[in-house]
Amino acid sequence: MRRALGVVLFSLLLSLSSSLLSLAATRTLRVDYYHTGNAQQEWFSLDRVVLEPLEWAGNPAKAIDESQLGNYLFEVREKGSGKLVYSRGFDSVFGEWRTTGEALHANRTFSESLRFPSPGDVAAVSLKERAGGGFREVWKTVVDPKDKFVDRSRPPSPGALIELQKTGDPAGKVDLLVMGDGYTAAERGKCEKDARRFMETLFSTSPFREHQRDFNVWGLCPAAEESGIARPSSGIHRRSPLGTTYDTFDTERYVLTTENRALRDVASFAPYEFIEILVNGQTYGGGGIFNQYATVAIDNLWAGYVGVHEFGHQFAALADEYYTSDVAYLPPGKKTEPWEPNVTALLDPANLKWKDLMTAGTPAPTPWDKEEFDRFERDIQRQRKELRAAGKPEAEMDELFRKEREKEDALFRSEKYAGKVGAFEGANYAAKGYYRPEVDCIMFTRHQTFCAVCRRAIERVIAMYVS
Repeated sequence: MRRALGVVLFSLLLSLSSSLLSLAATRTLRVDYYHTGNAQQEWFSLDRVVLEPLEWAGNPAKAIDESQLGNYLFEVREKGSGKLVYSRGFDSVFGEWRTTGEALHANRTFSESLRFPSPGDVAAVSLKERAGGGFREVWKTVVDPKDKFVDRSRPPSPGALIELQKTGDPAGKVDLLVMGDGYTAAERGKCEKDARRFMETLFSTSPFREHQRDFNVWGLCPAAEESGIARPSSGIHRRSPLGTTYDTFDTERYVLTTENRALRDVASFAPYEFIEILVNGQTYGGGGIFNQYATVAIDNLWAGYVGVHEFGHQFAALADEYYTSDVAYLPPGKKTEPWEPNVTALLDPANLKWKDLMTAGTPAPTPWDKEEFDRFERDIQRQRKELRAAGKPEAEMDELFRKEREKEDALFRSEKYAGKVGAFEGANYAAKGYYRPEVDCIMFTRHQTFCAVCRRAIERVIAMYVS
């Protein structure tokens, strides 16, 4: 009897393994669409359905996203049965732009993409937006992988795929793609060295350090006609392969791309779930959009900090904890509890989202010398604006940031609750009403360490992808 039961169990496991392997060998299907609107309204329209060149790199056993992260969520269901087969939460460039002043009086259109394992038959794709305590459907479309209009063409090759680190089958690992933008063909060697430098910095930072073996890291470096990327505020205009540019939303340090179609075509030559874009430049800058991509100006003195900070946005939906720097976003008309894991507007200790990590005896709100910090930072921001307005060399900005970090480190070392998890006021771009978990973190200053809450958030995302 035991032997018969064992044979049945073995057969079931074999069948399951065969099914999972079949899923893992599925090609990647991509729905490109246009997201149009303003601060109050939005519209969606289908652009194209693309069958990407490579197989799906995701973990077939972890196809459903239960993290509740992101302003948007998309679901793929079997058309006939309605069975949910894939879902992922994400943010978008449109989602950020609509919180800027421009969106109050103008419409804009952004290209976006949804990627998932190609279904065996017709599937319904539903796009949802965060509303209240859940998500509401804002657009839907139907895809048939056998449809003659599915784009099966192969885009121009960006060059050979670079294997920076392979620790196992992509289906059981987090697959990170590091891409260069603004590198000429002659700078391909520099691009690979820069990618390895970024990788070394990332994996020297906890908790990525402890989980390095859970990652595969790939590299692509499409050749640019000119070295560097666009920086309109300095009169520099480039058409780089991925379209990255400084001055996004008229914020001089913010580096993003709105060329989503180009980005996705290049990235389709690698197995990936997450993207880091290295821009070939020295001027301080970067950006990060959850489950889209992150950027960093790799030759800047602070590239190590910026690269890891922005990757925190893209990888684990970490919110900015700082509030003294200028940003393009308008304050929300109504204060709501952020969905990001590392900031809160609720101070009830019994319901604090990181209450289980709270250090015993730490009050909430947690006192810290906010007034001295704010006075110091106001002066730093004044000097920063003056340096940019005068077009001073980047070395002068680097020196200002060095002095800033030195002072900040001294201030925080003297804090009574340094290194303890509490609820410190000042976060989410607001000096009042929002709270961060620790007095300092890489999401707050140019610190070198993630706080305990951010570390846990990162590890939860890693667990969503690894076997």
